[in-house]
Amino acid sequence: MARPAPQVVVVTRTRIACDGDQAQALGHPRVWLTIPEAVGFVDCGYCDCRYELDPNAHIHDDH
Repeated sequence: MARPAPQVVVVTRTRIACDGDQAQALGHPRVWLTIPEAVGFVDCGYCDCRYELDPNAHIHDDH
């Protein structure tokens, strides 16, 4: 049986937090991920969720 494709979330910031799928009761520990602008996406090491940078976004990061 094939595994379902990981969730893809389009974001407007290069630094995002992931704590797991909200549909799951437990999720995973919150991790901060940074999307390399040259690549345009980053995958969470816990849940395989892919965060893609919106190509039309004006990048604003609040640190």
